[in-house]
Amino acid sequence: MASATYGLLSNFLFPWFLEPLHHLPQVRQATNQIVMNCADIDIITASYVPEGDEEIHATGFNYQNEDEKVTLSFPSTLQPGTGTLKIDFVGELNDKMKGFYRSKYTTPSGEVRYAAVTQFEATDARRAFPCWDEPAIKATFDISLVVPKDRVALSNMNVIDRKPYPDDENVVEVKFARTPVMSTYLVAFVVGEYDFVETRSKDGVCVRVYTPVGKAEQGKFALEVAAKTLPFYKDYFNVPYPLPKIDLIAIADFAAGAMENWGLVTYRETALLIDPKNSCSSSRQWVALVVGHELAHQWFGNLVTMEWWTHLWLNEGFASWIEYLCVDHCFPEYDIWTQFVSADYTRAQELDALDNSHPIEVSVGHPSEVDEIFDAISYSKGASVIRMLHDYIGDKDFKKGMNMYLTKFQQKNAATEDLWESLENASGKPIAAVMNTWTKQMGFPLIYVEAEQVEDDRLLRLSQKKFCASGPYVGEDCPQWMVPITISTSEDSSHAKMKILMDKPEMNIVLKDVKPDQWVKLNLGTVGFYRTQYSSAMLESLLPGIRDLSLPPVDRLGLQNDLFSLARAGIISTVEVLKVMEAFVNEPNYTVWSDLSCNLGILSTLLSHTDFYEEIQEFVKDVFSPIGERLGWDPKPGEGHLDALLRGLVLGKLGKAGHKATLEEARRRFKDHVEGKQILSADLRSPVYLTVLKHGDGTTLDIMLKLHKQADMQEEKNRIERVLGATLSPELIQKVLTFALSEEVRPQDTVSVIGGVAGGSKHGRKAAWKFIKDNWEELYNRYQGGFLISRLIKLSVEGFAVDKMAGEVKAFFESHPAPSAERTIQQCCENILLNAAWLKRDAESIHQYLLQRKASPPTA
Repeated sequence: MASATYGLLSNFLFPWFLEPLHHLPQVRQATNQIVMNCADIDIITASYVPEGDEEIHATGFNYQNEDEKVTLSFPSTLQPGTGTLKIDFVGELNDKMKGFYRSKYTTPSGEVRYAAVTQFEATDARRAFPCWDEPAIKATFDISLVVPKDRVALSNMNVIDRKPYPDDENVVEVKFARTPVMSTYLVAFVVGEYDFVETRSKDGVCVRVYTPVGKAEQGKFALEVAAKTLPFYKDYFNVPYPLPKIDLIAIADFAAGAMENWGLVTYRETALLIDPKNSCSSSRQWVALVVGHELAHQWFGNLVTMEWWTHLWLNEGFASWIEYLCVDHCFPEYDIWTQFVSADYTRAQELDALDNSHPIEVSVGHPSEVDEIFDAISYSKGASVIRMLHDYIGDKDFKKGMNMYLTKFQQKNAATEDLWESLENASGKPIAAVMNTWTKQMGFPLIYVEAEQVEDDRLLRLSQKKFCASGPYVGEDCPQWMVPITISTSEDSSHAKMKILMDKPEMNIVLKDVKPDQWVKLNLGTVGFYRTQYSSAMLESLLPGIRDLSLPPVDRLGLQNDLFSLARAGIISTVEVLKVMEAFVNEPNYTVWSDLSCNLGILSTLLSHTDFYEEIQEFVKDVFSPIGERLGWDPKPGEGHLDALLRGLVLGKLGKAGHKATLEEARRRFKDHVEGKQILSADLRSPVYLTVLKHGDGTTLDIMLKLHKQADMQEEKNRIERVLGATLSPELIQKVLTFALSEEVRPQDTVSVIGGVAGGSKHGRKAAWKFIKDNWEELYNRYQGGFLISRLIKLSVEGFAVDKMAGEVKAFFESHPAPSAERTIQQCCENILLNAAWLKRDAESIHQYLLQRKASPPTA
């Protein structure tokens, strides 16, 4: 039996028990040592009791701290057979947001208290109890928690007994049902003060959402989503949810977005709580996606678990894909698959074009290497190639293959190859051969295409080369991919005229019956994970489809994004892309605007290093003001979710660029909001806050900080934290950076405050980098090993565009190592050098183009 003592709160000592495991440990061959994972734990006594024999006490504990292991030595040999290992130990309730840690919260009366919560993925169960902390070493867990009687105690399973604790009348012992066979990283327990809302899914599973005290109302949206999602997955996988209950709980201090612990899913408050009055549309959408993601893991990850962290992408890529399928089912009005392209697909391509990217499947040794792969490749590229695979196989066979996989491996572990085998059996297609080209080598192809009219047919010549952020691929042995390619024409822009598998470097294709005036487009729906470069004649014929909207939205987005990336890589000129961007004047689609806005943001950041930054702001105003005028400030009857998102995006973009009418209206509405005359709708708060801060002074910043202090909802605090960096004066920037590390900001949110400063202005970027160097020790201790340190570094330095900055960043991290962020640092340095090259190459021609536009403005 393992028991441990943890200090919690100033007035409680917290004993906590893990009962004997149901599967008794088995000694396979005679030994006098047992090696286990163990970190930040002191073992007091340990003994082994062979079945039906006498207890043998361990006489030595040798800690290998570097490897997070302990060796228990016994005076006599442990003979083969089953037995019970008993360990008494003391652990620390830490402040690191990993392992068993304390999370600070404030009661409705303003008192600061702590909850005790867990976060074990990837390798931190060993901080809570000595164990074999690897995904393939599964066991059942009988958990009992001894807790203050006025606290809520939760674990993976339902409570089966709750009784007074003999030594203290203020304490109770809560016993939970035995878990199924599962991995250690999915074990969880939470002790704190919470309210909850509950319902039953139509399959009879008890679903609860736990919220901070007094905020049960804010759990209703997530509850609704969860109750719809469980039956959706049950039907999709054709496998029932295996536990009697599922709890979703909001944790105050939480490093990730959420964690899929089996039966007890933990979330940041902003990923779970929705206030009908004060939550914006993008928050609802985010909560729906995160709930969809974590519940998918209950099958894909928890019931069937990856063999080792090399296959992490299977868990995360799959859940990141199916969360969209689930949200599309629950909220068809979100047009969520178009948003996928902007949020995941293009983000993954941006990272994967770098020389310092990595394959989806990456071999992992030390725990710090595991943290490193929780990145856009595992999640977003993983999701993108699964989306491409699903399209290639077809939904029916894909579902059939998924069911075969989950049924065959339930309560076991599996590798990437096992999934391919199930999908291959279901579809009869060469899945492993195709997918190995996408998961075992890094990068993706650029497909170059040119066309020739031959009588009534169109002849296409296709060739593939690896796409590189630094320009055309040079080098021997260019990697090759097996690329599922779809081709559409203007005759029917939403259906493929032809589907082929491009399995060689070059191919010729004949499209029958295509008239000379019809356009031809590759990658229908932007589903294939590749970029396309058209001959100039083909591109010319496609551009009118942007203006007259005859190309579907996701294809307009893909076309623009491909061109922007080709310009960034120096394959075409940036001016060509600016001309294409001007063709989007009639664009109605939110996601298309969102992607355009993102790319213009990247360009603005680049040009902040020049003396014509104001000219690009004029360009932004010209592109965005027609849609801004059409939308106006207030919702119109019949508008929906996407209109609200678009209005926020456009007003924020115009306000930030200093569009006069937008700025004046933002100031007026902000004043009314602060004075309580007319509270801003949640969807308008971010753009208004951003606009008034960017063009405000010290008083504006003080008002914002006051609003932050008064905000009862974490979403509102985060909304303010993310825009504080827009302030421009050096003293105020310093004030914001100091605020980032203050008690007012939750530890996981410091990153977005500092990142906001770095992204806010040229001076902010320098100040944020200096601040990180000056406060490195505190920041590193706070986030060590976790992915927040990688995010902090990325947000802070990747906007630089001077060669010597890459050297400075590299040198700083050579003397201040951050092992789990090593790859991120290399990627940032590569990006800085790429920015510098882009600036040298195109700055002058961009400047000339912007001046020429000013002299003779284009007619819409």
